[in-house]
Amino acid sequence: MISYNDHTLDQYLAELSRRQPVPGGGSAAAVSGALGAALIAMSARYALGKGKSEAVEQKINEIVVAADAARLSFLALAGRDAEAYQAVLQTRKAANKAAHALALAEAGRVPVDIMTLCQSCLQLAPYLYQEGNPFLLSDVKAAEAFLKAGVAAARIMQEVNA
Repeated sequence: MISYNDHTLDQYLAELSRRQPVPGGGSAAAVSGALGAALIAMSARYALGKGKSEAVEQKINEIVVAADAARLSFLALAGRDAEAYQAVLQTRKAANKAAHALALAEAGRVPVDIMTLCQSCLQLAPYLYQEGNPFLLSDVKAAEAFLKAGVAAARIMQEVNA
């Protein structure tokens, strides 16, 4: 099982830059999503404890929980994408058509999961524009940019793998 959870950012980027098949674009799309989710969580945390109503505090806390969970899911998806592409390469070399078709299907599913999670995280941002800390709205916008980049990159990878 491939996991990037214990990698430093420098280690991950070094692996990404090497002449090796994984990590690649799909994994990078997931990391882009993780960056967006982390910025959403950070921005939401800065909105807590600012004298807002209990309902607003609860909603912002829900955003923190959802964004933190998404960040971890994105990291898992980065590993899943790498595993899926390795399976594509292995089954292609083995000339096992049935196994290769299954591997291609999984390699196409992971980017869809990345896009879906990015789109879900994008739904967290609008509330922060209303009720978040106004000094962190640029971070919310940056989060949206990372999430949109994750969608775009994952879409490219999905189209290639489909």
